Amino acid sequence: MKMGSLNAELNENDDHSGSATESDEPTNTKTETDEDKEKECPCPPTPASCPYQVNEKVLAFFQSHVYEAKVIQVQYRLKEWTFRVHYLGWNKSWDEWVGVHRLMKDTEANRHRQPVFTKKRDEDKNLKSGHALQMKPRSSNVGRGRKRKNDSLNKETNGLQMENFVNIQIPPPLKKQLVDDCEFITHLGKLVKLPRTPNVDDILEKYCDYRSKKDGLVADSTGEIVKGLRCYFDKALPIMLLYKSEREQYEDSMAADVSPSSVYGAEHLLRLFVKLPELLVHAKIEEETLTLLQHKLVDLLKFLQKHQSTFFLSRYHSAEDVETSANKQEDD
Repeated sequence: MKMGSLNAELNENDDHSGSATESDEPTNTKTETDEDKEKECPCPPTPASCPYQVNEKVLAFFQSHVYEAKVIQVQYRLKEWTFRVHYLGWNKSWDEWVGVHRLMKDTEANRHRQPVFTKKRDEDKNLKSGHALQMKPRSSNVGRGRKRKNDSLNKETNGLQMENFVNIQIPPPLKKQLVDDCEFITHLGKLVKLPRTPNVDDILEKYCDYRSKKDGLVADSTGEIVKGLRCYFDKALPIMLLYKSEREQYEDSMAADVSPSSVYGAEHLLRLFVKLPELLVHAKIEEETLTLLQHKLVDLLKFLQKHQSTFFLSRYHSAEDVETSANKQEDD
């Protein structure tokens, strides 16, 4: 679930700029007629202009985090390159087609810019730390037989019983929201301007009002889940819901007697949903309660999606703009 973050995301300009459309063919002087014909029948770019090659190791964004991956297929469609990637150390069922904005060159510079999650590094820590996505690592006890391998995958996730794992399906529009969120923060140097309106407290209150009007009253279970979600958010935000570039803003924005849910908004609340499956797997919750919880969380995600244009920012602000605004508030 990371949860991010969770995933997304642009490569460095040197890696991608113009790479999807430029050709390495020599440029010849063309007549106006030649140019008109080319516009009508554009030629595909040459393989040399492709930013990534088959079997090349890359860094790939999945929701809000970066993983080691390998390009296994390349295609050029609708005037852009797309790549089928395999996440190293993960089952091939996670292979997917991604755009160039989801990949980075596997360089030391890029690894320093973003924490890279590897199977070796995170296999024993991903559920406890909340820093890995809702993937199923391959068990170390998996045998060669396909049936035995699948049985092991179904029974274990780092030694934890899969029946305690809450599967939260994030709707595609909100997945894109997560990807854009990561891109704005990590690659474009933007920030969410704080305090947010509506904040997390406002959104959860609106959800309770929505359920009250729809059901005639707010069920005790809904109230408890909302209360627990707010508590999870307040505790998780400084630990696992912030990107490195957001830490300073957090320190500047949070007073001693203020809770994160009254300052942050839907952007960071959505990141929590990426983390929740791994957080809840350690909670001692009965199976029946887990089923109800999963239903309520999915319902809340649908509510966020329904009000996506109202709850989420359409554009982020530069760090300089945010700092200037904060200074003006202090002067007032």
